[in-house]
Amino acid sequence: MGGVTSSVAAKFAFFPPSPPSYGLVVEDEELGRLAMTRVPRRDNVEVRRLRTRKGNEIIAMFVKNPSAAFTLLYSHGNAADLGQLYDLLTELSVHLRVSVMGYDYSGYGQSSGKPNEQNTYVDIEAVYKCLLENYGIHAENIILYGQSVGSGPTLDLASRLSNIRAVVLHSPILSGLRVMYPVKHSYWFDIYKNIDKVPRVNCPVLIIHGTADEVVDWSHGKLLWELCKEKYEPLWIKGGRHCNLELYPEYIRHLKKFIASVERARANQNVSTGNALDPPRASSDHMETVRSSTDRIEKSTRITDHDHEKPMHDAEHREKSRLSIDAREKTRKSIDRTDRARSSVDHPDKPRNSIDRFGGMMKSAVLCNIGCFRRTPSRTEA
Repeated sequence: MGGVTSSVAAKFAFFPPSPPSYGLVVEDEELGRLAMTRVPRRDNVEVRRLRTRKGNEIIAMFVKNPSAAFTLLYSHGNAADLGQLYDLLTELSVHLRVSVMGYDYSGYGQSSGKPNEQNTYVDIEAVYKCLLENYGIHAENIILYGQSVGSGPTLDLASRLSNIRAVVLHSPILSGLRVMYPVKHSYWFDIYKNIDKVPRVNCPVLIIHGTADEVVDWSHGKLLWELCKEKYEPLWIKGGRHCNLELYPEYIRHLKKFIASVERARANQNVSTGNALDPPRASSDHMETVRSSTDRIEKSTRITDHDHEKPMHDAEHREKSRLSIDAREKTRKSIDRTDRARSSVDHPDKPRNSIDRFGGMMKSAVLCNIGCFRRTPSRTEA
């Protein structure tokens, strides 16, 4: 049985850039502060080396935005590393007004170890734990973002968290085997079985997929959206392929809309509960055991909410605002439940050569998944 598993995994190969697109230098040995080479230097970018439960040391970069309400935990595709995505992550931080945490899987970039499914699961756990413990970011303020193969670790973590804020799936896969073969059932040797995990995600999920995706068929995104508990209006980019969705103006526009909606929902929740958080849980991440091979993430201290009660004379005005917000939310939910994609799919803007409203740096994003999910040729074919 192990041979079968290895064979399937080999066809669903990982493709870390070789050599890595960036290097590392030690800026402060005492503090363990690192810096990436061959990328622009930015004061708001911090590079860390994190140790996973399996003993690998992975590289993570944190892009700080002082005005951010949320932090995006970004899991990239299987043919990229942080050096190639550096500009994209910093641009997302600026245009979405969020902080961004990106990381390289084991065996990618300057991370140690070998790339495989199980390692990606413990990799994202280590990064999530770092956000809680080192940056003091509350779980309710984290949005998980998974691109292509990154949808695997993203949904695995999201399915085991009860209090994550939201999830974004960018050109996601139903499972590794389903990319290559149209199987109807989940087999034990399959990997990244997102089709089985997405129904367990208890937060809003946005799915973005190109209708002309030549690597992961659009049907993957559509079925995952249908299986979501909390559906958000999906973005089907007409003519979009697997590696160029960032080049379409509606990509960043729809992400802004999603984050604004999530922020309104959080504000509405705080008003309705008197700006009080739930009583502290025994574990800040509140993980559920899904796989026997996956340990629970270590307990972390929840961060207290710094929001304060508004004066009592504002109560009437606040209540009217909340009722208005509720009415708009009901209207939006009725749209979300339909199977129709947003109107921009039918009348999309064509991709621009330079994205003037998105920093003009997104061409580097097309390197994300070149060659991914391609079948590895057999010796007779080579």
